[in-house]
Amino acid sequence: MEDEAEARAMVDAVGSGWLVTTGPDGVPVATLLPILWRGDRVVAHLAKANHHWQGITDDDPALVIVGGPEAYVSPSWYPSKADGGRAVPTWNYTAVHLTGTVRVHHDAAWLRDAVTDLTDRHEAGRAERWRVTDAPAGYVDARLRGIVGIEVQVGRVEAKAKLSQNKDDADRRGVVDGLRREGDPQATAIAAAMAADSTAGSAAGDDGGPGRR
Repeated sequence: MEDEAEARAMVDAVGSGWLVTTGPDGVPVATLLPILWRGDRVVAHLAKANHHWQGITDDDPALVIVGGPEAYVSPSWYPSKADGGRAVPTWNYTAVHLTGTVRVHHDAAWLRDAVTDLTDRHEAGRAERWRVTDAPAGYVDARLRGIVGIEVQVGRVEAKAKLSQNKDDADRRGVVDGLRREGDPQATAIAAAMAADSTAGSAAGDDGGPGRR
């Protein structure tokens, strides 16, 4: 991924991320949440029954990890393996890391806005679209009392696409063809990302290059 626009597009397409914080005891805690990344904010919510939020103090450091497509890459797909068999397996993937500070929200209006925005995002485009206002107001109010809001103020964006950039064109074509033959949605998505990668072969290392803000 070359810029923040691509990172935002991937995060929006995935729609979820791992919230990672460190509790008072120094032990990292992670929870997978549906998220929205708007401007410099990531908005989400946690069930009150999930103790993760109880270990968060306002403005604690936080990391949101959004994982895109990923797939195993077999060395059998490299034409270059014929040159003395010098090839090993690897793993291709895309990911975005959003680092910043986190706050917990209890305000009912804030929670309603967050739940409405998240719902509208995931219901968009459906033939029979559901809206928060379709449910009885009292029922929604009761459900909101069972959650807390999560807001991450994003200070750094790291986007990474490891797509066999260190391989020559022939080996990359072999990987794309091999992934397509797998028939797995993740493998197919990585093949598509590799085929669309206009910077193929230009990265210096096998990891690809993280884009940062």
